[in-house]
Amino acid sequence: MSTANSIVSSTANHPIGVEARLDSVLLMNEEPPMPSAVTATLTLAGRALQKMKNSAGEQLFDILLMPVIFLLVFQYLFGGAFAGSTDNYLQYFLPGVLVVGAVTQTVSTGIAVNSDIVKGVFDRFRTMPFWQPAVLVGTMVADLGRYLFALSFTAGLGMALGYRPEAGAVGFILAILLLLAFSFSFAWIFTVVGVVAKKAETLLTCSMLLMVLTFLSNVFVDSETMPGWMSTIVDINPVSHAATAARGLMQGTVTAGQLLLVLLSSAVLVVIFAPLTMYLYNKRRRG
Repeated sequence: MSTANSIVSSTANHPIGVEARLDSVLLMNEEPPMPSAVTATLTLAGRALQKMKNSAGEQLFDILLMPVIFLLVFQYLFGGAFAGSTDNYLQYFLPGVLVVGAVTQTVSTGIAVNSDIVKGVFDRFRTMPFWQPAVLVGTMVADLGRYLFALSFTAGLGMALGYRPEAGAVGFILAILLLLAFSFSFAWIFTVVGVVAKKAETLLTCSMLLMVLTFLSNVFVDSETMPGWMSTIVDINPVSHAATAARGLMQGTVTAGQLLLVLLSSAVLVVIFAPLTMYLYNKRRRG
């Protein structure tokens, strides 16, 4: 009786106007409007940011470990041999470390995508009426914050160790923005791997290939000091293009050709890997 009385009481307390509005909504034959691509992307980016917040300690460890090791070990262990002094080497090395720090974080983008797929989260998203690429693009947009934090921390550590950008704050900021764009483009590679991989360990294996790509660049030493065949490989490496342009922006010596190479490399990465990602995602979806 008490349950029945509570139901009757609850029903009686609802204004008739509210019930009428609820009935009108339930009886409508029109579907609610589908959210725009921008709205869907930003909503899922917010979800990705919340996931980062929930694992902030692990995220910080991943972001901070690499630049600390690279800057301290390479500058003080090899700087004197490479450039005659640790201070001289830091002026050359720091822009390259910025590239490595941001690009390394793109592996986490692939891991985040793969984790959602393996857990079945994307299967739920596929049943919802919104722009489906947002499930991938939203994660990548959110990870721009991760890249920015990695770049800012690495730059701050370099400044504390004695790096001084000759182009001042403007050149420094422009270099950061350029590397953000490059990292976003580079992340599409690991997004592809994240979509097709059966487990996260596959992405960790691929990250070893990323380290090979990093070492086959001009991040650590000038390609002019290398044998001709290796110098050719290093000079066509997109990581080398990004490091060269970042150095030029921070030193005030950048050329239009250097900037064009980075932008062209970024565009090529997006043109190749963004459609491939969506094709593989849709194929997996149908499967």
